[in-house]
Amino acid sequence: MRLEDFPETRSFDASEMAVRGRLGAFATLSRHDPRELTAPARSRFLERFVAEVDPHSELPVEERERRARYARKLYFAKLALASARARRARAAQEPASATPLSESLDDAA
Repeated sequence: MRLEDFPETRSFDASEMAVRGRLGAFATLSRHDPRELTAPARSRFLERFVAEVDPHSELPVEERERRARYARKLYFAKLALASARARRARAAQEPASATPLSESLDDAA
């Protein structure tokens, strides 16, 4: 079926779609444990670090887990650094009139 075959063209408001998505998420979470829903994804995410440090499963289990733990810490530390750099870059591009609330309160006193 082609779009022209439909009697009316639907248009979606982005904010309404966000609310509808949120309603669906709330309904799902009211019926299921979120930890169970996301367990397969979390497991696969963590397996990534094990595969990264020991792709051929040659290390003892304890050493493999130790290295995977530090690979995970490295990953999140890099994310934090990138986030800090992005915030710093955004702050540098803001106009001078956008001062933090604490500074504007100090000036008012």
